[in-house]
Amino acid sequence: MPVTSDFATLQAEAKASWQALIDSPTPHILIGTATCGKVSGAMSVYDAILAALERLGIKATVTQVGCFGMCYAEPTMDIVLPGLPRVSYGFMTPEKAGRIIEDFIINGNPRPDLALCTIGPGLIEGITPFDEMPMLKDQHRIALRNGGHINPLRISHYIARGGYAGLYRALSSMTPQEVIDEVSKSGLRGRGGAGFATGQKWQFCRNAQGSPKYMICNADEGDPGAFMDRSILEGDPHSVIEGLIIAAYAIGASEGFIYVRAEYPLAVSTVRHAVEQARERGFLGTNIMGSGFDFDVRIKEGAGAFVCGEETALMASIEGRRGMPRSRPPFPAQSGLWGKPTTINNVKTLAMVSYILAEGAYRFAGLGTDKSQGTCVFALAGNINHMGLIEVPMGTPLDDVIFKIGGGIPRGRKLKAVQIGGPSGGCLPADLSATGLDYESLIKSGAIMGSGGLIVMDEGNCMVDVARYFLSFIQAESCGKCTPCRLGTKQMLDILTRITKGEGKSEDIPALEELAKQIKVSSLCALGGTSPNPVLTTLKYFRDEYEAHINEKRCPAGVCKTLIKYAIVNDKCNGCRLCEKACPAKAITFVGKRKPVILDETLCNRCGICRDVCKLDAVAVK
Repeated sequence: MPVTSDFATLQAEAKASWQALIDSPTPHILIGTATCGKVSGAMSVYDAILAALERLGIKATVTQVGCFGMCYAEPTMDIVLPGLPRVSYGFMTPEKAGRIIEDFIINGNPRPDLALCTIGPGLIEGITPFDEMPMLKDQHRIALRNGGHINPLRISHYIARGGYAGLYRALSSMTPQEVIDEVSKSGLRGRGGAGFATGQKWQFCRNAQGSPKYMICNADEGDPGAFMDRSILEGDPHSVIEGLIIAAYAIGASEGFIYVRAEYPLAVSTVRHAVEQARERGFLGTNIMGSGFDFDVRIKEGAGAFVCGEETALMASIEGRRGMPRSRPPFPAQSGLWGKPTTINNVKTLAMVSYILAEGAYRFAGLGTDKSQGTCVFALAGNINHMGLIEVPMGTPLDDVIFKIGGGIPRGRKLKAVQIGGPSGGCLPADLSATGLDYESLIKSGAIMGSGGLIVMDEGNCMVDVARYFLSFIQAESCGKCTPCRLGTKQMLDILTRITKGEGKSEDIPALEELAKQIKVSSLCALGGTSPNPVLTTLKYFRDEYEAHINEKRCPAGVCKTLIKYAIVNDKCNGCRLCEKACPAKAITFVGKRKPVILDETLCNRCGICRDVCKLDAVAVK
């Protein structure tokens, strides 16, 4: 059926409204109110902005936007004045926000001393342009293209920036098979971890016998240090909904689900609002855009079980059963939700689908490497100066991400390792930091792309303790269905715990390797199969630390409490008393100004707070 939708009119109206906002003679202030902003105090800043505008008699538009990616600088506030580029400010407080508004809008001083960068055409003296800012200049944003630019609760903002144009193209001029072919040409692979070709996945489901067919968005993001999916849903939900509708059209699904964990309340409420708006505008429901295609979406809130990120466990949860994996085959494309053909894609995958259909496959395929095309989204966390969200072309070297985009390691410390791919990913050492961030290079190194969590560790991290931490997470989150994962990871965790307590034995390393081998080949699902990765990669690259713990009863990083003692380095300590005031055990005694403090080892509980607060590196670990 030919498309008779009035989408062109809707798009023109949205673009006109958007342009009017850009060309407005009144100031436009944008405040980041995603989760990262709110926990940093964004709503207090928002209230202060409104109060300052009223106090100064300024008429302005204030827009709440999603995360721009510079989470380390939250809360952020941007100001756009007529004829000038957008100026971004970070580390906002209510007092600072009011002062900047008065200085910039009233007195014409953009406060370069407080600005992060300018965004958009034009320059302001003393402020770094967007394309010269280290964290931003090497990024290429596709999945994150609208974050920080639009109000996620306004569908017109999304449409004005090209939203739903990909869906319109698919329904108005393409058959379902042509949509699949377009996605295949783009080279898009699943961004949820496995990296399976998206077009091929859709083809399997389209060719499968059975009806109805289901389309599912997997937004059950549970990796420690990962917040990519949450931020996209909070800041640009329609890009995911549009991708979901396109995928449903391609495979022939009439019903879809967005499975998002209830621990993401802002994401859940934002997506619910976006679904209702899409339904009101005719992008969901019956006869979408007059094409004869029917599709609607339901939101399912997960209870926070890590295993429900695995697709068969996720489907069991939607069906109302306990979220536990099942063996495959049959694969979901043949027998998925309620035994019907089903396709499951990740949030980032679907956000990229909407871009590919709007901009064309070859534009996406022109980025990245021959086998890993497009971009990848990472959450930078851990010991790194610029924590936040980034999106770079596939194949970008890891050290570029850490030292250029991420700003390097705080306090001038050295890079030691990077945990990539979540708790079931792998730890890569500093000497592999030139590894390209693509599927093939990471697998070759012993790690995996995973969902995109990237945790940076410095020389103060103990790699045995890191392996113990990630395995404790995996063991606690095991669904318990299969013995290798349920009991095997428990045995590995017990061994690692003994090693960190100085009770390790020479046979522990071979035992860990044998257990890891058995768990990988016999676990029921991929989560169990990849669970030994943190142990295997730390054994591969940091075996000397395991041997020091076992043979010398020593923790080289000074982390494992039973293997260390703290001491004050007299020629470094100036008696500033920071450690004395911070010590919860009252183990530090102040002697006098410019004299070293005294640490009582009998009282010290080895919490490490003194070492963290000391600015002179005067606390040593023996």
